Amino acid sequence: MPPSDFAKASIPDVLAKLTTEEAILLTAGVGFWHTHALERLGVPAIKVSDGPNGLRGNHFFRGTPAKCLPSSTALGATFDPELIHEVGKKLLAEEAKLRAASLILAPTCNIQRNPLGGRSFESFSEDPFLSGHIAAAYINGVQSGGIGATIKHFVGNDKENDRNGYDSIISPRALREIYLMPFMLAQKHAQPWAYMTAYNRVNGIHVSEDNFLLKKVLREEWKYDGLIMSDWHVLFYSVSDSLNAGLDLEMPGTNKWRTINLVSRSIDARKVTTRTVKERARRVLEAVKKCAAGAPEILDGDGIEHTVDTQESKDLLRSVAAQSIVLLKNEGSILPIRLPKTESKKAKVAVIGPNAKAIVLSGGGSAALKASFFVSPFEGISRALKEEGKKDGLEVEVTYSEGSRAYKTMPSLDYDIFTPSGERGWIASWHAHLNDESMVAKEEVYEEMLLDETRVFVSIDKPKGITERWTVKLRGQLKPREKDCLFEFGLTVAGRAKLFVDGKLIIDNWTRQVRGEDFFGCASIEEKGTFEAKAGVKHDILVEFCNVRSPADGDEDEMLMDSNPGVRLGGAPVEDPDELMATAVQLAKEADIVIAVVGLNSDWETEGYDRTTLALPGRTDELVSKLAEANPKTVVVTQSGSAITMPWAESVAGHIHAWYLGNASGDAIADVLLGRHNPSAKLSLTFPKNENDVPSYGHFHSEDGKIRYSEDLYVPSIADSEFSLTVSLNVTNTGNVTGSEVIQVYIAAPTTSELTHPLLQLKGFAKAKNLAPGESRKVDIVLDKYAVSYWSELYDTWTVEQGVWGIKVGTASDKLVLEDSFKIEKGFEWNGL
Repeated sequence: MPPSDFAKASIPDVLAKLTTEEAILLTAGVGFWHTHALERLGVPAIKVSDGPNGLRGNHFFRGTPAKCLPSSTALGATFDPELIHEVGKKLLAEEAKLRAASLILAPTCNIQRNPLGGRSFESFSEDPFLSGHIAAAYINGVQSGGIGATIKHFVGNDKENDRNGYDSIISPRALREIYLMPFMLAQKHAQPWAYMTAYNRVNGIHVSEDNFLLKKVLREEWKYDGLIMSDWHVLFYSVSDSLNAGLDLEMPGTNKWRTINLVSRSIDARKVTTRTVKERARRVLEAVKKCAAGAPEILDGDGIEHTVDTQESKDLLRSVAAQSIVLLKNEGSILPIRLPKTESKKAKVAVIGPNAKAIVLSGGGSAALKASFFVSPFEGISRALKEEGKKDGLEVEVTYSEGSRAYKTMPSLDYDIFTPSGERGWIASWHAHLNDESMVAKEEVYEEMLLDETRVFVSIDKPKGITERWTVKLRGQLKPREKDCLFEFGLTVAGRAKLFVDGKLIIDNWTRQVRGEDFFGCASIEEKGTFEAKAGVKHDILVEFCNVRSPADGDEDEMLMDSNPGVRLGGAPVEDPDELMATAVQLAKEADIVIAVVGLNSDWETEGYDRTTLALPGRTDELVSKLAEANPKTVVVTQSGSAITMPWAESVAGHIHAWYLGNASGDAIADVLLGRHNPSAKLSLTFPKNENDVPSYGHFHSEDGKIRYSEDLYVPSIADSEFSLTVSLNVTNTGNVTGSEVIQVYIAAPTTSELTHPLLQLKGFAKAKNLAPGESRKVDIVLDKYAVSYWSELYDTWTVEQGVWGIKVGTASDKLVLEDSFKIEKGFEWNGL
């Protein structure tokens, strides 16, 4: 019978037939991305795939080209649950089907208690209310398309450094009102098919083993009856504790704890019962049944991953990206850009900055994917400017300068290395070793393939049957330079590698290494080397890579990289920084308008490690300041997934924040700059003037394994039968173009309250969409008991106090133009959802 027939299965009947060994098998994955199949009982395997800003599919290595959505912080900035629901259903669910995946490992719903957190870009907001409602819309959209959503990382995974062991020490009230609240709202309004536990501990216990969080809160209070899975390789700690706490599924299925041998020994030792193991297996079976019913074509299909881009999906990607962009400054109405009317019928626009031509799609780590297409800011802006010029009979010249270097590791050479026959990429020849323990590679080629990327993250995708230790040789030719130059390479490796150019050793990252952060913390630091590139010459490139790590000072372990081997080659011509800056400034002086495109990228914001500063990299701030001084008509486009400092903010005429926008980045940015889309997004998290303005400043980092959430409730954040209040107002478009506006409702607790509360908290929002010039529309925002509740640590319950509550309404936390109050005559307490 087809695998999808499991949708009709009786789970009690299947459970009754399960042997103990089969139940154990169901509680852990197989390989990196699948659950366990039981052919005897007709139980199919289901495949999961990473999100949250797109479906990468099974492979980091030679990945299937995919749609890349804006970062989660960008989606949060839309303040538009209706839009996010559409994204979930039309983009994410359909991409999952193309990847043969029944369950998306998304959304991420942690809190940005500090924007330095490496994965801040993956979560929607620092505000728990906004996070929860956007997450619910995301989940409902995905699941309405027949695909399961996995909300993560439950809970307190708000930074990356030391994430496997740090202890998030959070007060009961802050835990309930801030960190659990997004998950609670998502559970109330969306019921995700799966939860993923965080790596870290909360108040002394690893979440994957925490009876309080998994059983008391999630199962008993919130009545959650779905699947609870681990994050990848989370179970560092024990076998029985996570089973007893309610963790149903260990992922992945490599290097796992839940083997038949170890779990059976735990049963024999009475550390866990067979009944408990079968209860965990039951949840897995129920999840498989949901997936079989939701999208049967996946389980009945061939499992092959596909890429399909339609005009409809491209338009939606572009629209969502444009609706994510935040207008931060528009002095003298410089935006939308209007080309000057000159007698010469010519206009000159300078597009300057390290991000203008760079491939900046999203943050890094498990959110990264191989984009099916990409429009750079320079490409999108240049095309749009010339189109607008043509309408007005203008000839538009677009000039460019990088201005300053801003990369952390040397730029990708994906479009700079070619095979001798002219194909983009290089040839990878794999060589088995004499045996699994030998470091000697055989001469004969085991397998050969073309690779079109120079970040080669093999992960677990080595050629089938090759020895445990293996070597791959990567050969290509550097794209000829227009002129002689000194060219610098950077070589990063999880394993060991050497770089040869024209047969000469340029970089030795093989003999001895310094440990680094890339490839999920398994890599060496980037080693650099230079050579003299000759104009018009196709220099031969060879990287020799082995999947065994070399010794390093203080770490002599020559470890076999069995799950995270990889090598990355980057490079760029060496430039004099002062000359680069001077060229950019001169172009700015000569231009009618300057557009500076600056920011971060996936090297700076990524899973695996945290940022060390909120400042833009290198001499970026200096560049923007000098451009503004050279030309008063300077507009800045910033790209980052989280907050950055902007010391030049007062000196520029215009400024939009574009987050990471995915495939359609350049077109969406151009749509806003040229007025094709009227920006209505709002910042989804606070951008402080200085790092020490962040409430968690001084206690964000792990100290002896402990992170004290000393800011407590004061992370920057500003219809039920028991309480319901409708806020009504009229919104009028007083501008000259059609646009949308976000309305935000903030609540202030009674001054008579027994506890201290934040002065204002976001408790409701809505979006008035597509109002024509002069049009007015009534907007209603309904508040429920969540808007007026706090967690009582004294009575271990949600509490609503009687008294006079304040209410403020506006378009942003600093633009609250309406104010009123309401009275709750009688307080009450509640639990659950």
